[in-house]
Amino acid sequence: MLFRQLEYFVAVAREKHFARAAEACYVSQPALSAAIARLERELNVTLINRGHNFEGLTPEGERLVVWAQRILAEHDAFKAEAVAMKSGIAGTLRLGTGPTVSTTAGLPVAAFCALHPLAKVRVCSRLASTELRRQLRDFELDAAIAHFDPADTEGLEVVPLYEEQYVLLVAGDQLAPGIRAIPWTEAARLPLALLSPDMRFRQFIDGAFRSRGIVAAPQVETDSVASLYAHVATGAWASIVPHTWLRAIPDTDGTRSVRLTEPDATAQISVAIRAGTPASIAALSFLKVAADLLLDQVFEPAVAGAMTA
Repeated sequence: MLFRQLEYFVAVAREKHFARAAEACYVSQPALSAAIARLERELNVTLINRGHNFEGLTPEGERLVVWAQRILAEHDAFKAEAVAMKSGIAGTLRLGTGPTVSTTAGLPVAAFCALHPLAKVRVCSRLASTELRRQLRDFELDAAIAHFDPADTEGLEVVPLYEEQYVLLVAGDQLAPGIRAIPWTEAARLPLALLSPDMRFRQFIDGAFRSRGIVAAPQVETDSVASLYAHVATGAWASIVPHTWLRAIPDTDGTRSVRLTEPDATAQISVAIRAGTPASIAALSFLKVAADLLLDQVFEPAVAGAMTA
């Protein structure tokens, strides 16, 4: 059994398509199919249901793909640790974040790269929380920064980073200049542009409104952080954003931030890696670097400054 055969098999299981798997592995489709057929002969099992196209994994294939992912991850971890012992952590750290958390990832990434100048980081920033957890468990990501429900952390090592707060972002004459805080009930009366309902941050916002007996009715919904800011900048809409955005995207002459109260809603943002073995040395280092930044203290001055500006 060769690592290459396992790589090809995992690629087919992931892509659910022989041609796409071959393309991802930089081989021809006949070469990929032949390698998987040899693997099946060696194991004396059928791994893939075949018709004219890929028709899913057999029960044996479903079990083997879990082992194959683990074996390949252990192989990669061994190579990475051997390199790290000689010259320091190198290679690429695969980091996943949700869209609203992507603006905060730069701080731990900068600290990690300063500590390990030979390392690279690839950030995937448009992943839902469920997809982040799946990719961590399936060895497709090394680390993730997001909100993790306690019930959904099986197989993960999760370390809290900061408490996410919520602020109202306004422009133009929607609020009097001297207002520094308003309750959620008043925010609901403003014309709103919000992130789309499928996004975890929007679900927290809806929950805060529901706690006051209100259903949010935004006129504009978007899945883009940049688009949200652009709509607010017109002065036609207000929005609700994470307080961490105020550091990455400071208030301009046309926009300002107002604290939301009653309730003072928050959500825990954490960094997570796979628990147990194989332990990626880069992921372990990133976890420690991120936890040591004390991000709650980093972000609070940005909010205080915005509220008193």
